Amino acid sequence: MEEQLRKACQCVALILALSTVAMRADALEPISITVLDFDYSDSSGEPQDQKAIHEARLGEFAERIRAALAGSGAYRVVAAACPATPCSAKAFAPEELFVIARRAGAKLMLFGGLHKMSTLVQWGRVELIDVDENRLLDDRHLTFRGDDEQAWRRAADYVSQKLIKQAEAKEPRQ
Repeated sequence: MEEQLRKACQCVALILALSTVAMRADALEPISITVLDFDYSDSSGEPQDQKAIHEARLGEFAERIRAALAGSGAYRVVAAACPATPCSAKAFAPEELFVIARRAGAKLMLFGGLHKMSTLVQWGRVELIDVDENRLLDDRHLTFRGDDEQAWRRAADYVSQKLIKQAEAKEPRQ
């Protein structure tokens, strides 16, 4: 009788251990996200045309965020297949962006815009949407000083770090 009880307890312990491992693996599954292109506007009034520079930096800004999120292990970045570029909130109606994100297999959609208001000050807004629930998860405002590569990198790193910390704080992941 004691032997049967011991074997039954071992069996229950094994089942609990395996289910815990399975739940933990599920909790560590990266969440799928699509990072759309960001919009940009410049009302600084500077005489020099910087449109090409800003377009390049804006592309690098989004790519830096994508790379950081993908490298974190918290997210699985999926590409949005837009019918035109840029693939941004300004270029498409919200309903279209949801369809694009769903087709990409994204659970989350990140988008936003940046605005240069003076020679030294830029500000932006970044929104994170739960695509399935059509729900705003995060609406982050940011400001950054400067209009050089370093300033843009810092802004992208700030956005990435906040999103990664937010994902890591939640278990199980969505």
